Amino acid sequence: MTEMATTHERLTLAHSPCPNDTFVFHAWTHGLLPGAPETDVTLADIDITNSVAEEASLDVLKVSYGVLPYILDDYALLPTGGALGRGCGPLVLLKEPGAPADLSGARVAVPSTRSTAYLLFRLWAAHAVPDGVGEIVVLPFHDIMPSVRDGRVDAGLVIHEARFTYQRYGLHCLADMGEEWEKRTGLPIPLGAIVARRALGERRIAEVTEAIRSSVRFAWDAPDASRDYVTEHAQEMAPAVIGQHIDLYVNSFTAGLGEEGYAAVTELLERAAGEGLLPPVTQGALRL
Repeated sequence: MTEMATTHERLTLAHSPCPNDTFVFHAWTHGLLPGAPETDVTLADIDITNSVAEEASLDVLKVSYGVLPYILDDYALLPTGGALGRGCGPLVLLKEPGAPADLSGARVAVPSTRSTAYLLFRLWAAHAVPDGVGEIVVLPFHDIMPSVRDGRVDAGLVIHEARFTYQRYGLHCLADMGEEWEKRTGLPIPLGAIVARRALGERRIAEVTEAIRSSVRFAWDAPDASRDYVTEHAQEMAPAVIGQHIDLYVNSFTAGLGEEGYAAVTELLERAAGEGLLPPVTQGALRL
């Protein structure tokens, strides 16, 4: 592996403890990439990293694409390390089988109101639930399914490995936000973005980008290297579920957004702005 030329200041990095993120970042954060910037890592749920991003206090973060319009003055979107894909969208879950009309006035738990999941849900609900949902409750994503099961909320919007495990809670899928998005746009689903603080400067941001890209390649080439670390932090410990999660969320778009990836992100932000869910993003603001 070619060593990367870098400066010596340690970078602050925050991402989720989910298997796709720990898998992707393991090689970089564990000193397996010669010459890569050193890091101090914080693992936190997406709602926390979204809030931290708006404070502009950390160098590199994994955030929801839905938070980008609020942070692009301080952070640059990186073209690698994020989560986009097909067949990997958030699900709306109910305790009993139902129809979209059942969400009229309902109390719905979501992982973040600045998440892509929430944007996809609101874009879908604007047409599928014309009378409007009721109260939105933000919960850590691992608390959402128990809350639906126990009747503390009427419905839940779930992400990540929950799509593989919700049946264990006796829940039913009302709608797949990813399927709805792909039907309407034909584009992959933009879920999680990697951003770097603009104050780092072009050279440092380029080093970060290369470190993440190399970390992704390392993970694919040596998947066993991160196994213990990924398992340690996974909410769902079953090896089969961890493997499904990684296979679904770590894909070609993780290595590089490409034109299709940028098109998907642009489409999401434009549609959300058109519905009044987000402020508009200026043309070109998504590119380094």
